[in-house]
This record gives sequence, C-alpha cells and structure tokens, in this order.
Amino acid sequence: MKKRIIAVSVIAAMAASLAACGGSSSSSASSAGTSASETVAESSASGKSGVEDGVLSVAMECAYAPYNWSQPDDSNGAVPIADSDQYANGYDIMMAQKICKANGWKLEVHQLDWDSLIPAVQSGTVDCVIAGQSMTAEREQQVDFAGPYLYASIVCLTKSSSKFADAKGISDLSGGTCTSQMGTIWYDTCLPQIKDAKVQEAAESAPAMLMALETGTVDFVCTDMPTAQGAVSAYPDLKILDFSSSSDNFKVSDEDVNIGISLRKGNTVLKDAINNVVQKMTKDDFNKMMSDAIAVQPISSSESETE
Repeated sequence: MKKRIIAVSVIAAMAASLAACGGSSSSSASSAGTSASETVAESSASGKSGVEDGVLSVAMECAYAPYNWSQPDDSNGAVPIADSDQYANGYDIMMAQKICKANGWKLEVHQLDWDSLIPAVQSGTVDCVIAGQSMTAEREQQVDFAGPYLYASIVCLTKSSSKFADAKGISDLSGGTCTSQMGTIWYDTCLPQIKDAKVQEAAESAPAMLMALETGTVDFVCTDMPTAQGAVSAYPDLKILDFSSSSDNFKVSDEDVNIGISLRKGNTVLKDAINNVVQKMTKDDFNKMMSDAIAVQPISSSESETE
C-alpha cells in the first residue's frame, strides 16, 4: 500500500528479478507515449474510455508481492508481461482479471518502476495503474482514482530475534534504525512519528526495503499489512508488528490506507466501468482475494520481489 502501499541466497535472486522488472517495459512504454496520449485525450473528450479496442493496458511493478510479482510461467493464472518473456501474478493481477472479465476486455500488463507509474497514466501510455497505490490527496492532483480496491493497515516488520520483536507500540521502537520505500506514506508520514528513530535513506523498492531488513542494515521497516504478510510467508524469520489495537499506533488518514486504481484525469467512463466492479466487492472479498494471492506467491517470486 504505497503512497505508493512491500532473504539471503534468496535475496540475491530478489535483486536480479527487481532489475528485470523495471527495464524494457519502461522504454517500450515511453516510445508509445505520444500517440497513446493523443488517443486517451481524444477518448476522454468524447466520452470514451480509451479501451474501445477491447484491451485494458495496466501498469505495475511486477516486483511488489503479494500485490504483484513476476514469474517464469503462467502457473496459477499468471498473465504475460508485454515485451518480456516473464509472467505477472498477484492480487493486482487477480483484480485486473476480474475487471476485464466483467467488461469483456483483454488484459495487457506493462512492467514499470514505481516512479514511472503515474507518468505512464498521465501520458496515456497505459489505461490505468493497479499497483497498491494509496489514494492520497497529493496523488489525486495528478490522476483520478477508481476504488478503493483494498484497505491496508500500516505495520512494521522486524526479525523475530530483534530486540524490537516484542514492541507493543511505536514508542517501543524509539531509537531503532529503520527505512521504508521511497515515495510512500510509510517513509514520509509514518517513520517520522517514531521518537528518535534513525531513519535511513529510503529504499528504491519494496524488495530493496526487505533486503535491508534481511541483511541487518536496519532493525525494522514500515510497510502495509499485505506486504508484510507476503514477506513473512516467504521469510519466516520476520515478524509483523501490528499496533492497530493500541493507542500507541501510527496516525494515518483514510486516504493513506485506501488503495486505489489510478487513471488519467477526466476519464470518467473508464473510472465508472472499474467502479462498477470493485464497488460491489466487500472488505471481506478483498481480504479473501489477498489471501489467495499470498497462498500462490512462489518463494522464488517473493524473493525476486523482495529484493
């Protein structure tokens, strides 16, 4: 749930897959930008969705388990990543498939790094982003949001052997060394709330954030519950610190924990088509789908994403 909301031989694999997931798709996406931008602009002006060709193009990192990850085959319902020999799977893919099925669209997945997601929507390179983005006011100045398609609480992750493993609230984390992913509410809003925290440089990705924890560079990281659940599923030496039942918890707003699907500003037709699907789902529906995603998250994938 980034603000946009996620080991050691295994960690090496993680880093390799992370590098793979930002590269060729970015260049191919940008090369299509001008014509796609013109098309979407015309579509919005004429009351069209931009998906009149029957293909919903969706961008995500493909390295942010359990929201999304890359894998070498189509097992467990994974779909091809454009301009790649890899496949994408995860909660975001499951949601995209549900949206496409309801609207009779084909799904096309593009792999982009985190900082390229909003620009890809703004330029019209892709129709939407489904990638664990928080529906923040700042972000809503740049894009429109459909959803929420998930509600994600904020937690911390530490090692089970850490001196912070028994923390009951954020005050118990005082003085710890920590980090989170750049451009997220975890890093910008939550970590500064911990008194005397030694906040390190932000990690470029969720996998890099988890690598910092696994290698002992930091004592704990801040993330959202789905990312933490996926990480613990892959790396049982980690422990989730959930302070949601305590008054000594992170102070966040609804916009920080509501996860949405971003699309080009003014594209109300596409927004309505997506909302007609996700707004019929309950919180329990979302949580069940997330559990399904975590259950099929391969260790190799998690590792790739966890780099």
